[in-house]
Amino acid sequence: MILDAEIKAQLAQYLQLMEGDVLLKVSAGSDDVSRDMLALVDELASLSPNIKIEHAQLPRTPSFSVNRIGEDTGVTFAGIPLGHEFTSLVLALLQVSGRAPKVDQKLMDQIKSMKGEYHFESYISLSCHNCPDVVQALNVMSILNPGITHTMIDGATFKEEVESKEIMAVPTVFLNGEPFGSGRMTLEEILAKMGNAPDASELSDKDPFDVLIVGGGPAGASAAIYAARKGLRTGIVAERFGGQVMDTLGIENFISVKYTEGPKLVASLEEHVKEYGIDVMNSQRAKRMEKKDLIEVQLENGAVLKSKTVILSTGARWRNIGVPGEAEFKNKGVAYCPHCDGPLFEGKHVAVIGGGNSGVEAAIDLAGIAKHVTVLEFMPELKADAVLQERLYSLPNVTVLKNVQTKEITGTDKVDGISYMDRGTGEEHHIELQGVFVQIGLVPNTDWICETVECTRFGEIIVDKHGATNIPGVFAAGDCTDSAYKQIIISMGSGATAALGAFDYLIRNG
Repeated sequence: MILDAEIKAQLAQYLQLMEGDVLLKVSAGSDDVSRDMLALVDELASLSPNIKIEHAQLPRTPSFSVNRIGEDTGVTFAGIPLGHEFTSLVLALLQVSGRAPKVDQKLMDQIKSMKGEYHFESYISLSCHNCPDVVQALNVMSILNPGITHTMIDGATFKEEVESKEIMAVPTVFLNGEPFGSGRMTLEEILAKMGNAPDASELSDKDPFDVLIVGGGPAGASAAIYAARKGLRTGIVAERFGGQVMDTLGIENFISVKYTEGPKLVASLEEHVKEYGIDVMNSQRAKRMEKKDLIEVQLENGAVLKSKTVILSTGARWRNIGVPGEAEFKNKGVAYCPHCDGPLFEGKHVAVIGGGNSGVEAAIDLAGIAKHVTVLEFMPELKADAVLQERLYSLPNVTVLKNVQTKEITGTDKVDGISYMDRGTGEEHHIELQGVFVQIGLVPNTDWICETVECTRFGEIIVDKHGATNIPGVFAAGDCTDSAYKQIIISMGSGATAALGAFDYLIRNG
């Protein structure tokens, strides 16, 4: 039995939502993965009379496709979609059966109108919490447009294929056999990458907002809800709704919720935002802001949005180490997410740069997968919590190097080592390895705005107790500000503060 009793009971309820019959075409061999895959599809068929099984020969074995009766839908799972991908499987079953995906009608129309043949392949790991968004988006496109197909490929099942294509980060997407993209991508981002982004004039023609929020993380979502609840015309413009929280796995310090995961929290935020009719403009990056009669925010696509007030909540991103080889080998051995990319380094030597909580947690995580982990810390002592350090030092396949400076990440077409200097002696050393995980904290996403609003020397926007910047009508919230601590719950509170500050400003200034 692949699924435990509790999961099967929940799944049986979901499958009652199926609106028509679905045919699973199964390509299996005699290997263990094939046997487990056959057991899974048999369990699925036992839970719903709408699920039929047919044995077939597909391009990859083991794999199975999810089809309407008499029609190849183009949705294929190569490997067993359990772990984080189990939701992708359930959604595929429901959507292929005829249940409409929860996607904006405008996006669905865009997908249906696309001409041509598009064959997507996404390489994933089942422990990757970023991968399901990409898999589910590409599945939706395949279901809505007969010219689009998508195959999800589990890298652990098809190791030789992953290595032959030198895939060292997930998700990695190929389109018609050529590299298309890597990392988390929303449906909007995929369409934009294919040349189907919203027209700039469509955005510029929008009426001025009362409150325009730049950034869609916890601070931006909180600000938007508070503003909309005051009856203000509210908009969010964001490169990616959810921001960095989408890249966060376990969250255990969000008060009243014992445990959740980043994508799940973001889905709840998005659902809450949609309750208030807030205009969310995704996959858009702000480029410039100027205060005239109204405040104008120019986007990279040339569109200009206007608003009476603006709340900047652009968040932060992973800090780069800034040494030769880092940029060159990104996704070719240099990685930033141990949960996502760690399984690709099974049995290999890797390094973690950074001895804070993030770095030590990453090293502990990777030690269970990799052959050996080397931690490099710039300071004389690790900065992580004592309980994490104790766990780290108990692991037999971990080496900790303190008071060292990373000088270079080496390689040809992919990472083959790392060079560092002992800060005490000045001696340089080189370690041969196959992966480097950078975990040295965050840098605010304010490069575009610090010439306009006052920032600290670290690029953090300076705000007062109302969330106001030095420019009247412009507020800021969250990790992009000079707040003392960068936490999800603190960002949400500062978003609420900024929205109330903007509301007070509008009352007093009309």
